[in-house]
Amino acid sequence: MLKTILTAVLATFSLPALATLNILACEPEWGALASELGGDRVTVYNATSAMQDPHHIQAKPSLLARARNANLLACTGAELESGWLPILLRQSGNANIQPGRAGYFEAAAYVQKLEIPARLDRSEGDVHASGNPHIQTDPRNIALVANALAKRLSQLDPASADYYQARYKVFADKWQAAIQRWKKQAAPLKGMPVVVQHKAFPYLSNWLELREIAALEPEAGVEPSSRHLGDVLAQLSHQPVKMVLRAAYQDGRPSEWLAERTKIHTVTLPFSVGGSEQARDLFGLFDDTIQKLLTAAQ
Repeated sequence: MLKTILTAVLATFSLPALATLNILACEPEWGALASELGGDRVTVYNATSAMQDPHHIQAKPSLLARARNANLLACTGAELESGWLPILLRQSGNANIQPGRAGYFEAAAYVQKLEIPARLDRSEGDVHASGNPHIQTDPRNIALVANALAKRLSQLDPASADYYQARYKVFADKWQAAIQRWKKQAAPLKGMPVVVQHKAFPYLSNWLELREIAALEPEAGVEPSSRHLGDVLAQLSHQPVKMVLRAAYQDGRPSEWLAERTKIHTVTLPFSVGGSEQARDLFGLFDDTIQKLLTAAQ
């Protein structure tokens, strides 16, 4: 009898740890980061994919069910999800993930935002009062968010705090080494003039010191007209660029139109985890981004 009880106890301790936190990530980059830091103590579900515009999705019943059962909601913030997240929060009935509660996490709160508008005018397109929300294209921002997210996981699950902090330390060390490697690889890109389809890359440009000459969207989130594309084409006749950048989820026709007429490369960047075959995790996201830029620059 004693042997049977002892065997049962030992078997219990040998079982893998059960996930303790259900995490709903608004974007794949934060889902990937939560998995890096949370390991087998978390389950992660992404509300969007890299092939979707994170500004515009539908709060479907399946997503509501995920929000209803979430312990932590990890989003970008800075109004990126303002078109759908308030509805999701309201209809979820989950008090723990509402703004101001420990279960609500905004990544953009932990980084220095760029392109904060001097004035707010919706006639100028999809304007974000808090600044450009596409912070994930600079790996230095990922590092800042990782530190804050590890602390939040520890707050929500104190019993596993040492586990989260240990995983954070491993990730942070690897990440800083990767940042140095990426910056060295990307040295030939410094000062390179580019056009962007959407104002999605100011953080990437700031990090790599690219020069954004023009944007194909006349206003943020507004599809370019033939007239505007013609204006950009005329501008580039006396201000040449090396490439036009777009995110994987965007319609490539405006970029291709310009590329055909200027004989420059169109570069489709993964933008988030899952945006390309190579961008399977956060490290692959930046490996592929740098490689695509270098290939186009050559």
